[in-house]
Amino acid sequence: MDFVFATKNEGKLKEASAILKAAGHSVISPTEAGVDLDIAETGATFMENALIKARAAARVSGRPALADDSGLEIDFLNNGPGVYSARYLGEETPYEIKNKKILEMMRDIPDGRRGARFVCAVAFADNDGCELTANAVLEGSVAFKAAGGNGFGYDPIFYLPDYGATCAQLTDDIKNKISHRGKALRLMCEILSKKFS
Repeated sequence: MDFVFATKNEGKLKEASAILKAAGHSVISPTEAGVDLDIAETGATFMENALIKARAAARVSGRPALADDSGLEIDFLNNGPGVYSARYLGEETPYEIKNKKILEMMRDIPDGRRGARFVCAVAFADNDGCELTANAVLEGSVAFKAAGGNGFGYDPIFYLPDYGATCAQLTDDIKNKISHRGKALRLMCEILSKKFS
């Protein structure tokens, strides 16, 4: 299937394109679909926001749409920034500053209390009223310092003990294989395959 992927985030679009292409699907950005999406994420959960974005993209573009809403939950911060991950400290604030602020807040927090997870909810919507959802989690911890130049967002401060590296230190192939977004999108592909086969 061909989808509009409801995001303005180039890093997210690149990841989704690679993952979906491997499953035989293709995605285009809202810009490539000739639409300007400015969607208010008013949901209380990742899934609510993903559905809001997928519905809007399908309605405006006239094509089947996929959207994800994802973010970082940190145990010590009562699962914050959570659904406000992209808006934390302001939407226009560079992630380098957001990451620095989180590291400062957690400077004296010991290893055993730095648990965190990336959460991703993916939603599909079309103009025939079909809606499908999938979600996935990647467990890890908050690093003691930012590291790595790959990835985007909070990747440089999200540490994976099994790999001895942050997400930003992983290759694209490894990250897409294990990431919250990769797992959720592959699950969505399975759901779509069953639904439309």
